[in-house]
Amino acid sequence: MQSPSWIKPGILGAIVGGIATMIVGFSYGGWYLGSSADSMAQKQSDAAVIAALVPVCVGKSQIDPQAATKLVALGAMKTSYEQRDYVMKAGWATMPAATAPDRNLATACAEMLTKTAGS
Repeated sequence: MQSPSWIKPGILGAIVGGIATMIVGFSYGGWYLGSSADSMAQKQSDAAVIAALVPVCVGKSQIDPQAATKLVALGAMKTSYEQRDYVMKAGWATMPAATAPDRNLATACAEMLTKTAGS
């Protein structure tokens, strides 16, 4: 049996068109794989939780009896790593039900405290 002469170019065109559509879709069209979408959603939810908990951390720093001296010491630190570790050691980044401080919360809290202490 003979196939029509347009079959081979038609199939090749469909394959090339499908590949081109995928390249454009994933590069410029906003398409994501399920794992990429899950990763993005996790990062966004983590950022939202940290943003919601920063006021708790700042509030814990304000009720600390030695807040004034600790905030001066925090402002004098040069790197964000030192500031994060200081907030963690002070206990401000430990949530009430948690047993250990949260690093991401400590980083965000230290950033907020140094901004408010500087102004």
